[in-house]
Amino acid sequence: MVERQIRARGLRTPAVLEAMAAVPRHLFVDESYIAQAYEDHPLPIGHGQTISQPYMVALLADALGPGPGDRVLDIGTGSGYQCAVLGRMAPWVVSVELVGGLASSAACVLRRLGYANVACIVGDGSTCGFLRTHFDCIGVAAAAPEIPAVYCDLLAEGGRLVLPVGSPGLQQLLRVRRLGGRFIEESLTSCVYVPLRGAGAGGRSDRFD
Repeated sequence: MVERQIRARGLRTPAVLEAMAAVPRHLFVDESYIAQAYEDHPLPIGHGQTISQPYMVALLADALGPGPGDRVLDIGTGSGYQCAVLGRMAPWVVSVELVGGLASSAACVLRRLGYANVACIVGDGSTCGFLRTHFDCIGVAAAAPEIPAVYCDLLAEGGRLVLPVGSPGLQQLLRVRRLGGRFIEESLTSCVYVPLRGAGAGGRSDRFD
């Protein structure tokens, strides 16, 4: 999977390749999809949600570039696969999931794999009103129509935010950097993600006006 789907498409960062190779994706998919676990496409995980395709998880992890000492926020735990990859790259990951059943299942798999550095929280990741710290890396696995202000507010100086933004049928995966009090946005690729759900899903940041 790593050689054919990730390295062959231009992602060469050693930490990303090592993390993707180390995480057993088949443990994060439903038993009925085990045979497709390492194919490069999303798979249903119930509750109208999906596990993202491996390449998109690798691209998000590469764009975030978490390192030693970085605090990582993962929005949309889902199956737990993305936060497992990020947990191989960073010392501390907080993952937020709106659906309690998904959060519970993900936490069980992560515990089984020994991820003591990843915390799964049931909550509204579109508002994050319960979080009281800044994060160096914020990865969002669901699409919003605009960049939500809450993620800009939670981003530490020098931090990176990666998220899909756009309409339900087609989005752009964006990376936002907070540098010197400014927010610098760049587009990485076209993508299709499930919609961001929650009370703040339709919010818009004015940081780029």
